Amino acid sequence: MVTPLAPPGVPLYTLLTVSLILAFAFLGLRGIWDPDEGRYTNVALTMLDTGNWLDPMRNEDTGHWTKPPLTYWLIAASVATFGQTPWAARLPVALAYLACIALAWVCARRLVRPAAGWVPLVYATMFLPVCAAQLITTDFLLSAFQLLAMAGFIVHRFPNTQERTQPWGLLVMYIGFGLAFLTKGPPALLPVLALLLLRWRCPHPVPASPLWHLAGVVLFLGIALPWYAVVGTRHAGLWEYFLGAELVDRVASDRFGRNGQWYGWLAVYGPTLLLGTAPWTIGLLRWGKEVPAMLRAAFRTDPAKAPVEPGALLLALWILVPLLIFCLSRSRLPLYVLPLFAPIAIAIVSSWSARRWPSLSWLWVWIGFILALRFAAAYFPTHKDASAWASMLEQRSHAPVREVIFVEDMARYGLHLHLDVEIERVARELAPQARFNPSYDESLWDEIKETGLEDGLVYVTKQDLWPEVERVVREHGFVARPLGERYQGRVIFEVTHPPGVPGPPPKNAFR
Repeated sequence: MVTPLAPPGVPLYTLLTVSLILAFAFLGLRGIWDPDEGRYTNVALTMLDTGNWLDPMRNEDTGHWTKPPLTYWLIAASVATFGQTPWAARLPVALAYLACIALAWVCARRLVRPAAGWVPLVYATMFLPVCAAQLITTDFLLSAFQLLAMAGFIVHRFPNTQERTQPWGLLVMYIGFGLAFLTKGPPALLPVLALLLLRWRCPHPVPASPLWHLAGVVLFLGIALPWYAVVGTRHAGLWEYFLGAELVDRVASDRFGRNGQWYGWLAVYGPTLLLGTAPWTIGLLRWGKEVPAMLRAAFRTDPAKAPVEPGALLLALWILVPLLIFCLSRSRLPLYVLPLFAPIAIAIVSSWSARRWPSLSWLWVWIGFILALRFAAAYFPTHKDASAWASMLEQRSHAPVREVIFVEDMARYGLHLHLDVEIERVARELAPQARFNPSYDESLWDEIKETGLEDGLVYVTKQDLWPEVERVVREHGFVARPLGERYQGRVIFEVTHPPGVPGPPPKNAFR
């Protein structure tokens, strides 16, 4: 159903209402879901527990170096301010979602002026952004900082008709890229490739003084590099790890098991783009049909003969250049392309030119559907829900839980927020491991020796590993005693002294 609107517009109160509802409705209703939400909240809470805000740690002994620290800092600051709840942990992501809505409007005012008011509404209601708005990862924060950078560039490159060029936008661009780099490292700079291609084919008619770029580079380096310099100095070999495992291996290999098959790009990003842009997917397809001809015109031998509007070329490059790199990389996940959804929203609205404009009435049905999904997700039984695990452990433990040790099982780091406990992952026998981000914190026996048989220690292992785990504990002279029935295919147990021994031996008895 469509209704002509002349001139096209979206009431501000409608946009604000939709944005706030989708950002905050049921924000804290669902427990923390492992692995992603648990991993990020755990590192942030460990920063609060230890006072060490420089070294991301998954517990007091083991570092977690897969991402730079800005996401952890924001989560930790939110939890310290508003309390140790899922709502507080998710607040930075919800605010990033709102920031993207506002910045999408800033960009749209200069790229699709007649219909700019529709862009934030389209972005706010697309399926992938609205789902990711309450999921704790680095991707929405990265999206917000990248979009800040692109908004700064667009304000400089595409001033309104009544404005002169705005070179200060370049400073905003460099600040945005600096914050994005501190959020996810080198992938944050992918839009820069699109900007370089735009400059090659459509140079700025009034280029800014090089001094603006020099000042911007200083700002970028001052934001992005100090943390890397400090931790690289504190931990020998860390820079090599960042460049090798976290950059080269993620791009060129399937080391991390992220859909590295030759067809993985299509299996991951095809559905993500088609379903993630719902209910506006037809607009994306319509825009996509026009892009090949525009690119052919833009990349003729003589740029002066390319009858291409710079804003349209920027939009295409902003979407397609990072997408091409994501497809070529062998590490592929749906949320990697989340930063592309702001330019996609602009592209969708640009495809509506000279057409009838959507009615707002059906959109409330879509929003109701999204809210129903969120409510259902909060009560959906899943082994990933750390709040359900927390309730179960509290009921079964004979003493307040102080630490949860997972034996060759996925560590449920979300328990750190729900139970305020330390989480460790141990192996029956410890083989040589990578120095940074090892799979296990230590061996099961080393954990027992370190902690002794103190109250409040709970162990978890998979049901099929239970006989072997029980044997290892028994061979060291102790007893692995189940705490209740199996739970989610796992055995919950404690390690205690054998029958007839008067009490737990002190820690020094293990030395």
